[in-house]
Parts: sequence; structure tokens; C-alpha cells
Amino acid sequence: MASRALAQCVRSLGRSSARLTQGRVVTRSFCAPLVSIQRPFSAISCNQRTKWTELIRISGSAGQPCRRYGDLPPLTLESIRDRVIYVLKLYDKINPEKLQKTSHFMKDLGLDSLDQVEIIMAMEDEFGFEIPDAEAEKLMTPEEIVQYIAEKKDVYD
Repeated sequence: MASRALAQCVRSLGRSSARLTQGRVVTRSFCAPLVSIQRPFSAISCNQRTKWTELIRISGSAGQPCRRYGDLPPLTLESIRDRVIYVLKLYDKINPEKLQKTSHFMKDLGLDSLDQVEIIMAMEDEFGFEIPDAEAEKLMTPEEIVQYIAEKKDVYD
């Protein structure tokens, strides 16, 4: 029972402050009411005490709330286009001076199919989702990649 409460308090440390009072660990959440463990702090093993004091030290000694932003700003067609062009300019086999949004990878830039696969893998890493092989074979220009990503991420501007 106490270990469940301990685990619950550990999970809430990311958004709360913790302190030791009168032999008990008390966690005060900024979004929830006061939660306390009924098990005395001295009954917790030495290893667990070390972890707790380390977690308390990391979470902030003064109990100040800390802001954490968990998501990126919303995507727009312009931001997608800029990121795609940026990734393509970083690719060593593409001459940045020749690169345009309508440049064909094979005809205009002189790339082969292996280079196109590497470009698609770089786009997957940049945008955080997998592009199926059947779809990847059709993406031959930066603008097609932008349109595909916008469609998958539901961006319509």
C-alpha cells in the first residue's frame, strides 16, 4: 500500500514539490490537493531514501513550480517547407544553389534512387513519422514532400 503511494508521489514529482516533515515524505502538487505517504521516512530502505532525496533535490528545493512545454509549435505549410529545404540543403550530394522547391531529385539534381531513400529517411527523422515505401517512391520533388507531410499532419493553410 505504501509503495503504491510512494510510486504515485514519484510520478507527481514532475509537476510538484516535495519536502520532508516530521519523518514523513509529503508531496504538494500545484494542480492537486495535498498527498502524503503514511509510511514513516525512516522505514524506507537506504537506497530508496537516496533516490528520494535525489528526486527532491532535482525537483527544486524552494518548491517553485517549473514550466515544461511538451509540444512543438503548430505546423504551417511555410514551416514545413522551410524544414524540408533545410534538410535537403544539409544533404551533401545536393548543390544548395540548384535546389528549388520544384527541383526533381533525379532529373535536376542528379541523384539516384539510393539518395532518394536517404532523403526520405531524413524527412522521417525530421518530422517524426514513417513514410511507407510505396508513398516514398512517388515523392520526387521538395514540394511533393511538403504536400505529403502537410496532408499527414493535417496542415491546411
